[in-house]
Amino acid sequence: MRITLERSNLLKSLGHVHRVVERRNTIPILSNVLLKAEGSSLQMKATDLDLEITEAAPALTEKAGSTTVPAHLLYEIVRKLSDGSEVALAVNTEGTTMTVMSGRSKFSLQCLPEADFPDLTAGTFSHSFQIKASDLKMLIERTQFAISTEETRYYLNGIYFHTVEADGALKLRAVATDGHRLARSEIEAPSGSEGMPGIIIPRKTVGEIQKLIENPDSEVKFEVSDSKIRLSFGEIVLTSKLIDGTFPDYQRVIPAGNDKEMRVDCSTFASAVDRVSTISSERGRAVKIALTDGQMVLTVNNPDSGSATEELAVSYEGDPLEIGFNARYLLDITSQLTGEDAVFKLADPGSPTIILDSSSVDALYVLMPMRV
Repeated sequence: MRITLERSNLLKSLGHVHRVVERRNTIPILSNVLLKAEGSSLQMKATDLDLEITEAAPALTEKAGSTTVPAHLLYEIVRKLSDGSEVALAVNTEGTTMTVMSGRSKFSLQCLPEADFPDLTAGTFSHSFQIKASDLKMLIERTQFAISTEETRYYLNGIYFHTVEADGALKLRAVATDGHRLARSEIEAPSGSEGMPGIIIPRKTVGEIQKLIENPDSEVKFEVSDSKIRLSFGEIVLTSKLIDGTFPDYQRVIPAGNDKEMRVDCSTFASAVDRVSTISSERGRAVKIALTDGQMVLTVNNPDSGSATEELAVSYEGDPLEIGFNARYLLDITSQLTGEDAVFKLADPGSPTIILDSSSVDALYVLMPMRV
C-alpha cells in the first residue's frame, strides 16, 4: 500500500474515527485503525466491538492495499505535523510496518493484519429514514443529561427512541431517566420510521453521534434493526449495537394530577439556584423551595458551612407549599429550556414534579423531590 493525502483531510477523518478506540485494550487489534487504500480515497475504520465508525478521505493511491496501525498513535503523529503539508503512507512488502512521511519527518509504525480486524456491519436493517441533523441533535441534547450511570440498571444507560401516537399524530420520541429525573423530547415522526422497534442507544454512542453532527442543516440517514443502528453523516458511517434490555414503562412515572402551577423566569431562577447552592454540601445539594402567592424563597442549609436564602417573584396562586430538589438536577433541566419561563406543575412535597418549557410543547421533564 502506497498513498498520499492532505494532512488536513487525514487529521479530520482520523479525529472522527479514533475516538471510538479505548485507551486500554486487552485485544491488541482493537487499539488499531483499519486503513484501506483504493481508488481516490483512504477508508478508515475503528471499533470497540460495540460501536464502529468508518470514514473515507480523498487521497492519491499509488498502490492499493490495507493494513491496521495503532489509532491514537497515528492521530497524534498527524496532529503534530505542520499545517498544509502532505502525508505519504507506505506499507512494506511483508506488511509488518507502515511508514508515515511528511516533509523531513518520518515515522515507522507496527502493523497488524487486516484479516484480524472485526466487522460490525453484518445484518439487515428493518427500518430506514432520513432525519434532520438539527432534530436529532435536539432530541439528544434535551435528554442526554438524564441517562443513568448505574451499571446494574444497564437498560437505563442510554436514550430510548421509539414512535408513539400523541395528539393525533405520530411522534418520534426520545426518553432518558436515572430514577431521580426523567427527560422526554419528541418531534414529528420522519417518514419511514412508522412501526420501528423501540431501541435503547447506549451512552457512548449517544456522545459520538453528538460529536459527529457538525452541520445542523444536513440530513442523517437513520437505519434500525432489533439489535443495531447505523447512522450515515455524508462520508461518515456510525454502526452501533443497541442495549439489549426493556426500557421501563416511563408513562407511569409522569404524574397526571399535578394541579398547582408555578411560572418563573428561567434564567433568573437558574442563577438564583446556582447562587444559593454554593453553600450546599457536594453530597447533599438539596435546595428548599417555599411557595406562597406570587413569591418563592430558595433556602439551602449546610450544618458545616452555613445557610443561604434568596427571594424571587413568581406566578403562583395555589396553597403555600414547601418542596426540596437536588440543585444540580434543577440546573440540568433549566439549561435545556429555551423559553423565557419555566413552568412547574406541582402536587405535594412527596410527589414528582413536572417541569415544562414555556416555548415548547415537545419537551417534558419529571423531577423527584428530596427531603429537606
